[in-house]
Amino acid sequence: MEYPSLIKSKLPRVGTTIFTIMGELAHQNNAINLSQGFPDFESSPELINLVTEAMKKGFNQYAPMAGILPLREEIAKKVERLYGTTYHPETEVTVTAGATQAIYTAIAAIIREGDEVIIFTPAYDCYEPAIELNGGKSVFVQMHAPNYAINWEQVKKLINQRTKMIIINTPHNPTGTILKEEDMLALEKIISNTDIVLMSDEVYEHIIFDGQEHQSAAKFPKLAERAFIISSFGKTFHNTGWKMGYCIAPKNLMAEFRKTHQYIVFSANTPIQHALAAYLKNDNNYLGLNSFYQQKRDLFTSLVKDSRFEILPSLGTYFQLLRYSTITAEKDTDFAIRLTKEKGIAAIPVSVFYHHSVDEKVLRFCFAKKDETIEKAAEILRRV
Repeated sequence: MEYPSLIKSKLPRVGTTIFTIMGELAHQNNAINLSQGFPDFESSPELINLVTEAMKKGFNQYAPMAGILPLREEIAKKVERLYGTTYHPETEVTVTAGATQAIYTAIAAIIREGDEVIIFTPAYDCYEPAIELNGGKSVFVQMHAPNYAINWEQVKKLINQRTKMIIINTPHNPTGTILKEEDMLALEKIISNTDIVLMSDEVYEHIIFDGQEHQSAAKFPKLAERAFIISSFGKTFHNTGWKMGYCIAPKNLMAEFRKTHQYIVFSANTPIQHALAAYLKNDNNYLGLNSFYQQKRDLFTSLVKDSRFEILPSLGTYFQLLRYSTITAEKDTDFAIRLTKEKGIAAIPVSVFYHHSVDEKVLRFCFAKKDETIEKAAEILRRV
């Protein structure tokens, strides 16, 4: 049946995401799925039991809009312990239904028609649509293989009176790079004496390797005073399907965030909040994540180092980039599809993370998997 065209799409360029496409392709071809960023192992039994206990205790109705206070208090303690900055749990911490909701909420709370937002590409795919839906314009700064460094002089030249927000992501998805202290100081210098708001996507804050330290925006007072900082319990505690995250920001920014938050989801899952509040009291539950995932990164890279793929360093996240330019001249989208269909392993082509396709013959592989999954995947890659 044909229907009259009653609406004009607000996102005309948006179709099915590459993650859905590659996930379905992996399923159809019974391939090892290293495309989507989720673990194939279970979350902590202790944490799962805490959720069950909270349900049995009757914590099954709406939580307060900003999140239960015990969880916000634990988040504030964690941030102060790690980064030395104090956030008031009552006015500067909000629990969200995942980091993606927090990202959308921060953008919706600030961006008006005609505002410009600077994004560094390759970039996670939820930033640009959120900006577009709220009438803003994305301004893109391209980073390139192999080191994906930011050209801060270029950023400085792009700033004008319409620039309202800059979005950073460290550790960075999809590249696995991290921002160093000098990057944060350069950013701090650029946006001082402006009214630019910073959104710092730090969902992989506890997954950083080789003795490096996470440079949270919270560590830099001149950034923290203008920043929405967003993190994810799902990434930290291996339960992405729970969709739990949080945002911290100074009181004036958080007030605007909450005005929007209350009309998007109002509040997040109640029993899980109670469980997380208890689980966060033991900082070993997240401080050991670096070594846990470094072991998996090192296993994966040690097994593929003798393959025809070039390993681009991963300093954080649970993603590893492999460049295949010595194997084939195929577009990365075509090669990713062929690998899935013919070799039985699925990855994400990095070109899809750019606004305009930038094909540097690089694929992203997720190593948040059981060791046996990693070993099977590496065996396939060695035969390519």
